Amino acid sequence: MNIVRDFHFAALASEAVVTADEIPIFEVLSPERVSVPFLFNSPHSGRHYTEGFLSSSRLDRVSIRRSEDSYVDELFAGSLLSGAPMLRANFPRAFLDVNREPYELDPKMFRGRLPSYANIRSLRVAGGLGTIARVVAEHEEIYHSPLDVSDALDRIERIYKPYHAMLRKTLARLHVDFGFAVLIDCHSMPSVIRGIDPAHRPDFILGDRYGTSCSPDLTETAASILRSFGYTVSRNKPYAGGFITEHYGRPAKGLHALQIEINRGLYMHETTFEKSDAFDELVIDLSRFADEIVRATGVTYLPKSLAAE
Repeated sequence: MNIVRDFHFAALASEAVVTADEIPIFEVLSPERVSVPFLFNSPHSGRHYTEGFLSSSRLDRVSIRRSEDSYVDELFAGSLLSGAPMLRANFPRAFLDVNREPYELDPKMFRGRLPSYANIRSLRVAGGLGTIARVVAEHEEIYHSPLDVSDALDRIERIYKPYHAMLRKTLARLHVDFGFAVLIDCHSMPSVIRGIDPAHRPDFILGDRYGTSCSPDLTETAASILRSFGYTVSRNKPYAGGFITEHYGRPAKGLHALQIEINRGLYMHETTFEKSDAFDELVIDLSRFADEIVRATGVTYLPKSLAAE
């Protein structure tokens, strides 16, 4: 069975914010009945590049995709089979990164004065990867010229804030219905990073903010499942989880957030962005992963006060 074909573009969008050209900015895909307290989130797999954005960039249509978590939403589409919804972005990370604070902005990128509450000194801003990124992978500059501050603030108001409002709303609904909620934040990583031997690059990296964003049992369960499929797994290095994992993970309150990074070499040709022959096999494995991890949930993840009642 081709899970991607069955679920990726099926009419399962229960809620969406739609652009003027009728392409959803983001959407929540839901099974017929949400039966588990899990939400799978794919914030960086968006691949709808508007002509206006492309015309403002100095990069070609291929190069600008280098920061994209290509096809991650399709890889995790099988989570719907397990009764879990998925929130996915259709806008590209190069345009707006919702895995950052709302106002991590580099003043050198903009014409005009940023608001006083903007975080202009974070390490991510210094690296060119703030809420509005300055560069894509390998530090290639995105824009021909500075942007208007009003453009940045418009992206935050029109896309960033509604995205996080939907994320909060969906998690809150799961928390009320089940007593706890688990966010699986889905990402991908390059197979090769300068200075690191590709042979030592794991297949998956799990990030739980060094044990602070979710139950350690959840992280260990995820690692054990993936290893049982024959994959190599590491934890927190070099990806411990971004803003989403840190911000939404409150295990003492029954809110658990775990980030998963997938080695792109497992499923795609990174220079051409084409899916490899192994793509469908990985889709099946991640469908099995979703099924096994949701079935492993229980009172382990509840706040101690609730578990004792």
